[in-house]
This record gives sequence, C-alpha cells and structure tokens, in this order.
Amino acid sequence: MNEVILIVGMVAATFLVRYPVLALLGKVSMPEPVLRALRYVPPAVLTAIIVPEVLMPGGQIKIANNAYLIAAIVAMLISWRTKSLLLTIILGMATLWLWYAIVGI
Repeated sequence: MNEVILIVGMVAATFLVRYPVLALLGKVSMPEPVLRALRYVPPAVLTAIIVPEVLMPGGQIKIANNAYLIAAIVAMLISWRTKSLLLTIILGMATLWLWYAIVGI
C-alpha cells in the first residue's frame, strides 16, 4: 500500500509542477528566437545521457576495446548517411552484438 501512495504522490507532484507552465505556454506566443533555441533541447539532453554511457561503461573512461563506442560511431555514420532511425537502431545494435560475438567482452 505504501508503494501506491508513493506513486500517486509522485504523479501529483510531477503534474502540479508541470501543468501550470504548459497551460501558460499554450496561451502565450513565444518569440521566434526562443522557439529556435528550444529545438536544440532534445538533442542536447539526449547527448548528455548517451555520451557518459558510451565513453564510461562501468563508471570509468574506456576508449580502447569499447563495444559501446564502436557501435555508437557506426550508428552515427549510418544516421548521418541514411537519416533512417530504424536502420540506425538495427545496424547499431547489430554492430554491438557482432563486436561482443567477435571480441567476447
């Protein structure tokens, strides 16, 4: 029962913090420079999440023999050349699994 109360409390807190801002932004038009700047938020956040995981598997910087780094580089090249999210995911994961199969780490 405590878990349910905890989850409901977290949902309420998250909703009460975010909803007023979203409701206000729905009624106010934002300047064009702000809208342009906000387009960079998702890539910046995704980069901040992914780069430490790729460069520091296990909490320590690892460049040599790093399967995550190899797969990330392959995925970046595929994404850049094809602009296909599905192909990027499939070939990036295939690279990771192939690296594990060959190198055995």
